Amino acid sequence: MLLLWLSLITAWAGAAPAPGSEGPTLRAARAPNVVLVASDSFDGRLTFHPGSQVVKLPSINFMKTHGTSFLNAYTNSPICCPSRSAMWSGLFTHLTQSWNNFKGLDPNYTTWMDIMEKHGYRTQKFGKLDYTSGHHSVSNRVEAWTRDVAFLLRQEGRPMVSLIPDKNKVRVMEEDWKNIDTTINWLRTEGINYTKPFVLYLGLNLPHPSPSPSSGENFGSSTFRTSLYWLEKVSHDVIKIPKWMPLSEMHPVDYYSSYTKNCTGKFTDKEIKSIRAFYYAMCAETDAMLGKIILALHQLDLLQKTVVIYTSDHGELAMEHRQFYKMSMYEASAHVPLLIMGPGIKANLQVPSVVSLVDIYPTMLDIAGIPLPQNLSGYSLLPLSSEPVKNEHQFTNLHPPWILSEYHGCNVNASTYMLRTNQWKYIAYSDGVSVLPQLFDLSSDPDELTNIATKFPEITYSLDQKLRSIVNYPKVSASVHQYNKEQFVMWKQSVGQNYSNVIANLRWHQDWLKEPKKYEGAIDWWLKTHTTPKTV
Repeated sequence: MLLLWLSLITAWAGAAPAPGSEGPTLRAARAPNVVLVASDSFDGRLTFHPGSQVVKLPSINFMKTHGTSFLNAYTNSPICCPSRSAMWSGLFTHLTQSWNNFKGLDPNYTTWMDIMEKHGYRTQKFGKLDYTSGHHSVSNRVEAWTRDVAFLLRQEGRPMVSLIPDKNKVRVMEEDWKNIDTTINWLRTEGINYTKPFVLYLGLNLPHPSPSPSSGENFGSSTFRTSLYWLEKVSHDVIKIPKWMPLSEMHPVDYYSSYTKNCTGKFTDKEIKSIRAFYYAMCAETDAMLGKIILALHQLDLLQKTVVIYTSDHGELAMEHRQFYKMSMYEASAHVPLLIMGPGIKANLQVPSVVSLVDIYPTMLDIAGIPLPQNLSGYSLLPLSSEPVKNEHQFTNLHPPWILSEYHGCNVNASTYMLRTNQWKYIAYSDGVSVLPQLFDLSSDPDELTNIATKFPEITYSLDQKLRSIVNYPKVSASVHQYNKEQFVMWKQSVGQNYSNVIANLRWHQDWLKEPKKYEGAIDWWLKTHTTPKTV
């Protein structure tokens, strides 16, 4: 493997444009192939210093050296289906109305891949897609619909780790590796036939933690699972133990999230470090899968005529802010990797400008030389990855100096909206009045521990006005609230007289069974309160 990597690097070094040099323009040459690899739950901060020091990621480093890396790329909704809906549609979440993991795009929605196919590209998808409606468990749906109910219930089990004590066990996530094999086989049998360019999508499950056995005290928990082989790729002495605010001082939405994720109990530094180490090891395995695809492209003489993109649907908190999973606007959850390399892409270029997953759609069409629709929320990243942006004014002409992310699903009891600019992160909730906002200066507070919204009211007001000019978030929040009620009532009616027994045995069953009447009463009260339907 090492010799193959060396040969790959040598071959690329002779063909890739040197840093600062002009690469060939895409429209001047024949339309290139495009390969998009999208993993799940990959913290984007690991792709650049100092996060990159904690785990060995040779494939990502290769892409950084021979392509463009976006240092501030974000999900448009920090959960699987809504995030992927944004990526495949090029539209913000409030426009697709992909509110939770059960409500995504219509299966017949026209994606960027559909458009590329109409313009002559061969198309292929493998692995995890997860951008259409109708997936995920009953628990996931009901927990999202009832997030406005005035109760606290643990929706997850305590996070766990599981080690395979084998230094030779490489293929831990077997399903992903099978998809890697299938993808490489397709490249060898179909992709190699370059009569027409192809666009290939590969979706990975890793490094998403896996579900634990659904019984016992950890019912509904998630497991960070890896082997000794991958754990040895992690620099344990560099692992940072995140600072936590006292529970009494947490933002109320953060407290709700920590409680529903079963993280309000005591965790030793050893436990926290172990969870984080296992997560980083899972990232190393993900990186190896990406490397297999790059290597196959090289061996088939396709790499020089293929644009390769790597990204993720969201990140992973891995015990930052007393949480795991995603569902948060904090950096670990919302910051995603985004790297592009290939013909016409600048080598060794780092772009600090804020971008997001809705930019994938116009970027894919731009690579293919297809005119961009006017209604997209995103902007092509090709101008940013083919020419260094010399100043903020030049960037503003290529992409707005902000990105929007929003969240409406489970484990968070208020619709959440994040406006990220160069320096500031502003987070608004619900109707903008009932829940206090948050403001972080990421230049001086990268760990997001100090909410300065009340300290700088002028900045808070200005960012809130900007956010409202992008999305009427109080109206969106009301619409989601009404949707949640309607969906819950339909589900309740569908299970009939068995409703009480079904809801008692969701992931929160241990808390629920202690006082079932109390929680059923809270739901009944919630359903009786009047909410006027509002159109987004």
